[in-house]
Amino acid sequence: MSRLVPILRRLAAAALAAVLATPALAEIRATDITGRAVVLDAPAQRIVLGEGRHLGVLAMLHENPVALVAGWRQDKALDPVTEAAYAERFPGIADIPAVGAGNRQLSVESVIALQPDLVLLALVDATDPQMAQPLAQLQAAGIPYAFVDFFAKPMQNSLPSLAFLGAVTGAEARAAEFAGVYQAHLARIADRLAAAKPASPRVFVQVHAGPDRCCPTVGAGVFDDFVTAAGGHNIGRDLVPGVMGNLSLESLIAADPDVYLATGGQHMAARGGLVLGAGYDAAAARASLAALVAAPGLSGLRAVEEGRALGIWHMFNDSLFHIALIERLAQLFHPDLFADLDPEATMRDLTGRFAPVQVPGTWWVTLK
Repeated sequence: MSRLVPILRRLAAAALAAVLATPALAEIRATDITGRAVVLDAPAQRIVLGEGRHLGVLAMLHENPVALVAGWRQDKALDPVTEAAYAERFPGIADIPAVGAGNRQLSVESVIALQPDLVLLALVDATDPQMAQPLAQLQAAGIPYAFVDFFAKPMQNSLPSLAFLGAVTGAEARAAEFAGVYQAHLARIADRLAAAKPASPRVFVQVHAGPDRCCPTVGAGVFDDFVTAAGGHNIGRDLVPGVMGNLSLESLIAADPDVYLATGGQHMAARGGLVLGAGYDAAAARASLAALVAAPGLSGLRAVEEGRALGIWHMFNDSLFHIALIERLAQLFHPDLFADLDPEATMRDLTGRFAPVQVPGTWWVTLK
């Protein structure tokens, strides 16, 4: 026994030294788009989404994004065609519990019951007065939350938001891979514009384009960012205050833009407006664009008469695949400078590499 004690002591000391030498599981520390520090014990595996559309962003980073979603708010959901495509591959999407309705309502009780690792919210939630109490309750319950933005300032915030998601879900390499592709495509456009210094066409963007009212448009932010990146000048920036505004038909005719853009999607079908995007073929999209610009006033716009009218999928305003749209706009604005671009191929490549499901559709359309 006297010989055994020293041996046991040495073994105990060695075991203790091994424990002390083994690094503890490293915390994950990341900074969200608002500058908030978010600390997690491990990569998030149970996430509550404040917007259903952010499932598509998770899908860019993970082969099975549905497995990471513990619950979601029924706000800004996936369109029916896209959700059906996800459901076919990931049947578990039907079992994701709701934690709130539209209009940014969030049931904190439902969230707490799910015991998520992270609640992922949009930038607008950070300043929405009705979210002040839910955020305080999440804080008191010890549930981490964070803000991302792919909408308000897409050119500024999309890649940092993706990098944040990569960091908190253990997919940094995948986020960096997409960032490299995105930046290479964007640099090609920016470098040519900087070298050639072409005149910027004056562009009007009619958002949620329909026959019922004319003409809702955008000021700074969102589609304005895409127009600017493609070498155009959004006249809405000069004519409406803030991010959104409305321009009368008379003012639009007087402004006489060089290019007319209209945004639409499945959500405009019930209003007889521009329909394109997931589930629509080019013929249906083209017919709806033709019907839209046949309206009095729009039909006489120089941009329409001279073939510089383009219908675009409205949901590019919340999709990192907007780099393909920027390429298409660059071709429209400066056809000689960007004749070699292939935005359709860019869109196919991006969805093929960074989306787990392929959704057929038409993402932009001309009159011919």
